[in-house]
Amino acid sequence: MLNVNLARIAEMCGGTLLNEKDGNIEMNGVSTDTRSLQKGNLYLPLKGEIFDGHDFLKQALDKGAAGFIWEKERELPSTDLPAVLVEESHEAMFQLATAYRNSIEGLKIIGLTGSNGKTTTKDVISALLKQQYKVEKTPANLNNEIGLSKTILDLDSDCEICVLEMGTDHMGDISLLTRIAQPDFALLLNVGDSHLETLGSKENIARAKLEILEGLKPNGFFLYNGDDIIMKRVLTEYVLPQNSYSFGTCEGNDHILEPMKFDETGNTFSLNDHIYTIPLLGEHQMYNGSCAIILAEWFGLDYSDIAKGLTTISLTGMRNELIHLKNFSILDDSYKSNPQSLNSFLQTAYTLDQYPRKIAVIGDMLELGEDAVKIHENIGKNIDSERLDYLITYGDLAYYIYNNAKDFYPEDHVFHFSEKEEMMEKLKELIIPGTLVLVKASRALHLETVVEELRDLD
Repeated sequence: MLNVNLARIAEMCGGTLLNEKDGNIEMNGVSTDTRSLQKGNLYLPLKGEIFDGHDFLKQALDKGAAGFIWEKERELPSTDLPAVLVEESHEAMFQLATAYRNSIEGLKIIGLTGSNGKTTTKDVISALLKQQYKVEKTPANLNNEIGLSKTILDLDSDCEICVLEMGTDHMGDISLLTRIAQPDFALLLNVGDSHLETLGSKENIARAKLEILEGLKPNGFFLYNGDDIIMKRVLTEYVLPQNSYSFGTCEGNDHILEPMKFDETGNTFSLNDHIYTIPLLGEHQMYNGSCAIILAEWFGLDYSDIAKGLTTISLTGMRNELIHLKNFSILDDSYKSNPQSLNSFLQTAYTLDQYPRKIAVIGDMLELGEDAVKIHENIGKNIDSERLDYLITYGDLAYYIYNNAKDFYPEDHVFHFSEKEEMMEKLKELIIPGTLVLVKASRALHLETVVEELRDLD
């Protein structure tokens, strides 16, 4: 973590010391939240939609903050305090993170973005590179400017590689993230329908993702999914870095991958004349795994190191996790949903043939803009009722999945609910020994509570 004196903090964030006598006070780590603040931390108050961290200065000092950052326009309770004065605390945080990133000798930053698979790919990259390097990564999916800055500021001083997720809702989001992180490697996984509501088109989503190149270090590496049609189209608008490479199943990619087998145990595929097995469900995981493997090869890992690393993958929760209980199983992908990830999820479900009964619980996909209803209708029209025994939908938009799928099912095999308690009652009625329950929805629907309640049944 960041460990410097207050005078150095002022230099790093472009601020000024309130009192020169406090310049030698050591800061051990940075906190933006008094609830988790540790003695010796630098307190960095941020203003949010609901709370303003400046209002909690007394609590920060009472808990042992060694110093703090303060916006110049705000009145201080005393002039005899260990403070660094700045114009705006968010920008100070970003500058501080960048300065600390550049102070860690030899540190390599991997920045990755995409509509789907960021967190999984981050986890796979980390598992592989840990075979030879000291690696840290974005915790959970804290991939906005605050989460990314905190991740950097929490890095150990001997960290060799940091893997950072970069998320976006609007144009300019990733531009800021890449300016802070200054990645040595930029990865673009795919372009989907997420954030159509704010970005307007898939092409604009691709352009928003491609902002990652703005902060790429000179002579940095760019790796992208060459099978993604939208991405390939938009890339023609850009002058790409010299070290730009594509991966995918299509001819013409720099790295060709070929699927061989996928089942409940994972994916087997060939890449760069080697055969790999990644223990993750869904054929789409082949792309996430390949991206990570290519990166590992760039870092000098050999086949044996990579193969070993693939056996150590630990995924962030609620992402395509197959949970085996005593009498039935759950495929939990309740963290997020969009058309691409939902279709991949359903394709995975279809391949799991060993279960006597499969029940899909599908909730709304959000942030899809004016085409949201049509997109949900298309999902319903294309569900394979012969390979999915029961369908339960939940939420206003998911109704359109139900309404377009019901003609393919017997009446007592497809249901729609607006109340979670009623849905759970029906779901419990349908579960028999050996059932596979599949759960998928956007995060705001909180279908992880369905998974938790099902776990309690066993």
